[in-house]
Amino acid sequence: MLNTPYQLIRVCAAVPKTVVADTIANADAICEAVCKADNECSHIVVFPELCVSGYTCADLFFQNSLIESCKDAISHIIQATAHKKMCIIIGSPLIIDNNLYNCAIVINQGQIIGIVPKSLLPNYNEFYEKRWFCPANMLSSDSVTLCGQNVPVGADLIFNINDNFKFGIEICEDLWSPIPPSSFLCLAGADIIFNLSASNELVSKRAYRQRLIRQQSARSICGYVYCNAGNGESTSDIVFSGHCMIAENGRILSENGFICEQDLICSDIDIERLRYDRMKQSSYADAKSSYNMPVRYISSNIDLKPDQIIYPIERRPFVPNNGPEKDERCSEIMDIQVAGLKKRLEHINCNNVIIGISGGLDSTLALLVATKAFDELGYDRKNIMGVTMPGFGTTSRTMGNAIKLMDSLNITSTTISIEDACIQHFKDINHDISVHDICYENTQARERTQILMDMANKINGIVIGTGDLSELALGWCTYNGDHISHYGVNVGVPKTLVRSLVNAYASLHDAKTKAILADVIDTPISPELLPKGDNDEIVQKTEDAVGPYELHDFFIYYILRFGFSPSKIMALAETAFSEKEVPDDVIYDKATILKWLKVCYKRFFSQQFKRNCLPDGPKIGSIALSPRGDLRMPSDASANIWLKELDV
Repeated sequence: MLNTPYQLIRVCAAVPKTVVADTIANADAICEAVCKADNECSHIVVFPELCVSGYTCADLFFQNSLIESCKDAISHIIQATAHKKMCIIIGSPLIIDNNLYNCAIVINQGQIIGIVPKSLLPNYNEFYEKRWFCPANMLSSDSVTLCGQNVPVGADLIFNINDNFKFGIEICEDLWSPIPPSSFLCLAGADIIFNLSASNELVSKRAYRQRLIRQQSARSICGYVYCNAGNGESTSDIVFSGHCMIAENGRILSENGFICEQDLICSDIDIERLRYDRMKQSSYADAKSSYNMPVRYISSNIDLKPDQIIYPIERRPFVPNNGPEKDERCSEIMDIQVAGLKKRLEHINCNNVIIGISGGLDSTLALLVATKAFDELGYDRKNIMGVTMPGFGTTSRTMGNAIKLMDSLNITSTTISIEDACIQHFKDINHDISVHDICYENTQARERTQILMDMANKINGIVIGTGDLSELALGWCTYNGDHISHYGVNVGVPKTLVRSLVNAYASLHDAKTKAILADVIDTPISPELLPKGDNDEIVQKTEDAVGPYELHDFFIYYILRFGFSPSKIMALAETAFSEKEVPDDVIYDKATILKWLKVCYKRFFSQQFKRNCLPDGPKIGSIALSPRGDLRMPSDASANIWLKELDV
């Protein structure tokens, strides 16, 4: 376990103001940027390629005065930053065994702990690096004396910090090669890759560069910190933008603007997330055994000072951001749900389905999926039978929305009251109807399921399940009631995402249907199993009983996606829910978060028996609960160690 809070490592990419060939000015600018990174509580800061001299010195690299001046500048940086308890990675030309190398130099508290030469030198178009430099594989020594220190040198170095996390280094063109050195460094244990770069700007190159970094960080399951030379470089023939990025496993955590002379970006990288995915992805371990590159581990220590979390934490991790990305994601999810249902119907040669329509979000989404599937299959929508089954808690609002929606979508609809059947059942089992306990509630849920199953047999069709992922995670469903169907189209959709999907469907329909769907979205979430109020209002509200779904979806995401500890999830939730992303957001205090996190763990463990016999349904995202797929979990496991951690 890292002794930094929650295994978060803070990294910075710094673009200093560069003066070509003025090593003194460049050293001062680097030291100034180090101070800024230290003020951000950074653990490691990386600078651009050849930042000590400037990348665009060209044939001046052959001048001994420049090379010697670079050594003096490095000495100055070492002395000026010796009190900074952090790793500093700078770029400089160095002569080693009478060859000139383009190097990354790693400094920690007054010591040079390693030197990494560039492996792959571009020598095409505007690049002529082979004119001046030799590649790393031409090294004949594994150490060199620099600034009076004997220092390991080579492209095979991995830096082991505090014996807890590791990083490796590649330089600019290394990333653009068919197999970047970072691929091998990551397989050998590097958690983070730092890239010192001098990549000039061209039309659309920024986007291409970003795609490269996203892909490499995803393929290697690593943090990737990219620091590009800024506009202080020579503009005789090309322009440098100072484009910097911090990525983690395929997503950009931080990125700066288009063209800058100097800049600093920072982010936390979550080592635990990366290691969890590497551990879980079996092909990663296979690749490690297949591509075993000899490396040297350089041990060093830094101050892993605690600080507030600046890691980008999404309040609704299942819900995409607004805009084109959200529209595209919702469209993909719809397509997956529809494709799953279409395949099942075609396989069993069935063109009749039945759905219980309550006027709530989940049944509405299931109905919308069914209509789209029928349209694509060329089936008559009249073969979709929607059944609304009012009970003791059904309000006119939900009942009205259910009937209006079925009419608007032009499906077959029917209404069957469950009250008489439930009253008779209470008599049969000698249950007092005035006792509104779990028997009272579950009787209604099972009566509805019985009606749907029997009617499905009657019309030679199947029952479409409406329950969502959040309800299944919490076990908020009646065993052998709404828990059961022939095919569950919402089984992979979390509750916080259901609203977005219904809203996305609304945009595809006419004004009348949009208005109905808008009211469904605004209706409080409720199973309506307890008697309604005197004014025909919903009394039983799910989130009052089980907790806010936005909290539970947040908890479920980090429990299942990354296996985080309760204390880490608690800390992330406190950060995520301490401020509003949109005006309607609710701020939750620590006590509220703790209360519902405990409920989440208790219910998640105790309700596994329901998930172990789930009907079929399509996986939608990275988290799924199917016992045949993603979640193999015993029904009688204990939650004690997780709950105990929250009691500290």
